[in-house]
Amino acid sequence: MSRFIQIHSLTSYPPANLNRDDLGRPKTAVMGGVERLRVSSQSLKRHWRTSDLFQEALSDHLGTRTRDIGEHVCKRLVEKGIAEKKAREWSADIAKVFGSVEKDKVTTQQLVFVSPEEWDAINALADQLAQENRGPEKEEFKLLRKNAAAADIALFGRMLADAPSFNVEAACQVAHAISVHGVVVEDDYFTAVDDLNAEHEDRGAAHIGETSFAAALFYGYVCIDRESLIKNLDGNTELANKAIAALVEAIARVSPKGKQNSFGSFAYASYMMIERGNQQPRSLSAAFLAPIKEKDYLHASVDKLEQQAEFFDKVYGKCADSRVSFNASTGHGSLNDVIALAVQD
Repeated sequence: MSRFIQIHSLTSYPPANLNRDDLGRPKTAVMGGVERLRVSSQSLKRHWRTSDLFQEALSDHLGTRTRDIGEHVCKRLVEKGIAEKKAREWSADIAKVFGSVEKDKVTTQQLVFVSPEEWDAINALADQLAQENRGPEKEEFKLLRKNAAAADIALFGRMLADAPSFNVEAACQVAHAISVHGVVVEDDYFTAVDDLNAEHEDRGAAHIGETSFAAALFYGYVCIDRESLIKNLDGNTELANKAIAALVEAIARVSPKGKQNSFGSFAYASYMMIERGNQQPRSLSAAFLAPIKEKDYLHASVDKLEQQAEFFDKVYGKCADSRVSFNASTGHGSLNDVIALAVQD
């Protein structure tokens, strides 16, 4: 079985602000001495994981990231007739299984990735406590699962500071998407007009503002350790393949949601290449250390990407056992082709 699945993509976005920094401007990074547009891996994973596509493909096998386990339990207990004071006390005890809880609160201090099986265990315990009108006992706190059947937890990992034995090592590594060329972030000056301002003495704009944006062709890189993914899913190869297929399709189709109402910058990947093999993974970002300057960014980037893969093969030996790609600008290949290679046993 080929262990590593590497996914390389090129996606073009028109003017957009997909992923903002603390000042509200598009995130950037300097690469090859030139400022590039950037979308963080955290943003990408969040939008892939919560997309309709991913949710529908893996509906019964997805976790929930939340601090509100205790709030959920408390509400459930109150609905079943437990006094709120008792409900909050018991729900705080249950929430502490997953993370630290401050005094007089029921929410955990950190986000917790909870699997469907763990939710079932939480709900079953809450129902039992309500039925028996009593608080939880120590032996009933075994709510966590080592190999939970949650595809997103298996892919992206889980870290529980207060229960490290239940941490899950991510089977998928995601690079920050980076523009293949230099960018200049621009500012859009805009106004909003009051529809009834004809009745006002001052007929000027009711609101004035600025928003930042930039356009770019992004290189994205993702590596999946299929062996680790199957292990994280307790040997469920079928679910692992479903998760891989859903992730590849999400990478190709799903856009970050930042400022979409203002820019409508939804995009599909224009190019994608999948590599399979047991060889040590490597990004092809070196292809873009020198920023693309040709007018046809996409054509030049595809050439650079494929050339870099070829040169790595010449220097290091074969870096992958098999490769498949599609190019939406030429009509070469298809998304189904790359998914078929990705899920091949």
